[in-house]
This record gives sequence, C-alpha cells and structure tokens, in this order.
Amino acid sequence: MTQDLFGTHDGGRLRLGDEAFVLRGFARNRADALLEAVAAVAQCAPLRHMQTSRGHTMSVAMTNCGALGWTSDRRGYRYAPVDPLSGQPWPPLPPPFRELARDAAAAAGFAGFEPDACLINEYRPGTRLALHQDRDERDFAAPIVSVSLGMDAVFLFGGHARGDRAMPVPLTHGDVVVWGGVDRLRFHGVRPLRDLPHPLLGSRRVNLTFRKAG
Repeated sequence: MTQDLFGTHDGGRLRLGDEAFVLRGFARNRADALLEAVAAVAQCAPLRHMQTSRGHTMSVAMTNCGALGWTSDRRGYRYAPVDPLSGQPWPPLPPPFRELARDAAAAAGFAGFEPDACLINEYRPGTRLALHQDRDERDFAAPIVSVSLGMDAVFLFGGHARGDRAMPVPLTHGDVVVWGGVDRLRFHGVRPLRDLPHPLLGSRRVNLTFRKAG
C-alpha cells in the first residue's frame, strides 16, 4: 500500500488501495433498520464466543445469517449451512442487509454483488481482531463488504504478507469498508477498542461482514 493511494478522496470515498475503499457514513441512515435486523437474527442464532483450533476463546462475540455461516472450533475455521448450537439453518439474510451490501459494493465499483453469508461481530471495550486474510471462501472474485455500527474503531488494512505494514483507518458509526479485486487478500484487523460509548449502542460496536462464500 502506498501513501499516495491512502488518503485520496472521491466524494464520500476514502481510497485504501486500487480496489479498496471506505465509504464514509454510507450506512448511517440505514442504521436503525440494520440494528433491528441484527436483533432479529440474534434471537434465532444467539451471539456466542467461538473457539479457535488451539482451544482459545475468541474475545469478539459473533453469529451469522445467510445460506452459509462462518464457524470456528477445535476442528478449525469453515463455513457451514447450519448453526452448530441449534442444528438448524442460519437465519436468512434480512432484506436491509442484502440491499446495503449490494449498494455499498456497487458504490465501490463491484456491481452485481450478491452475498450468501453475513458474519455479525459484537465488540466490547478492549476486544480486537488480529490481522488475518479472508481465505475460507470458495473463490475470491467477489468483494468483502464490512459495515461499522456503534463505537468508533481503528481498522488495520495491511498488505498481502502478514509482516507488511498495516495502515490504521479510523472508522465511525455508519462507515462501510469494501475491498476486492487486487486487494481482496490483504491482511486486515481491528485494534483493541477504546471505551468511548456511542449514543445509540453505548459501549458496543457491531460489525457486519458480507461475503460470497459458496
């Protein structure tokens, strides 16, 4: 990633790479509908702290909706069509989710995006997400769409190797990050959250990550 790419603006877009953008405030006017949908999903598939293959418990609580859901346990990371807690299919993608993901992808230059998976993460003060690549999907042609709601966060957008320098990107309520194409396999993560309560969600940050997994 180069400094001339980071920090260039196109209207409400902040360019992070050749095919990676932050869409500032893109989801803000849809936040109420999105959060209502999150609550409905969590009633059917409750938020939980999954385990890693090494037996560690993840600090971020998560659940899923869509045809496929991302899960992790002692057998490793994978997508599955059913919730391992209930044995039932994951709740379907709510219409506000699907519409937001499609619109944000198109605004970043990825027309025709149709996600089949949404990972819902709930962050609390002090929780973080280590640098990683999204490599569990069957192919990497579709972009990733990540929606930030609630408390501010610092998104880390790195290179194609774990050791590459990661650029810190402040995110606020309603910001959407979209990356794909040549940037699809960049390492990314989230710094530990500071306890700066948001008027709507208090000391919580809800993140929606849309992918084409199957």
